[in-house]
Amino acid sequence: MNTIAVYPGSFDPITNGHLDIVERATAVFDTVIIGVLANPRKTPLLPVETRIDVIRAALAEAQGSGRLAAVRVEGFDGLTVDFCQTHRATAIVRGLRAISDFESEMQLAHNNRVLAPDVDTVFFMTSVENGYVSSSLVKEIASFGGDVSSMIPAPARTALAEAPRGR
Repeated sequence: MNTIAVYPGSFDPITNGHLDIVERATAVFDTVIIGVLANPRKTPLLPVETRIDVIRAALAEAQGSGRLAAVRVEGFDGLTVDFCQTHRATAIVRGLRAISDFESEMQLAHNNRVLAPDVDTVFFMTSVENGYVSSSLVKEIASFGGDVSSMIPAPARTALAEAPRGR
């Protein structure tokens, strides 16, 4: 049986922590679909199409284990559980950096379980070296000219450097 999981998020931009979670999820699931949220209620720095391209380029660069070939990247809007059901996914992958993440993630997981009882949420703890990294932090540091090269893959650095300022 082919197990399918969805790793949803804005990925604005994708970080090395996200890539770590994706790679570890491929050891558990046959297929991992990175669902890039095109949320019309938020104003991301990078358009959804750019985020998808950046993620695909980052995955191509990180092909070390070979498992990343089983990763697909797609944009979506709406409920994560609807996206999961459309793709016959039985799991939602989420990363946890700290205890503070757990409360909101648990609430989301319970709500998703009510909406779609056949879809479970699976949590992966972020690796120690990426535990402090978030997309929001990366954008803030980069906006002040700080070095984020150890936090994000090269395609994300390029996209950030080319992103319009003042947003």
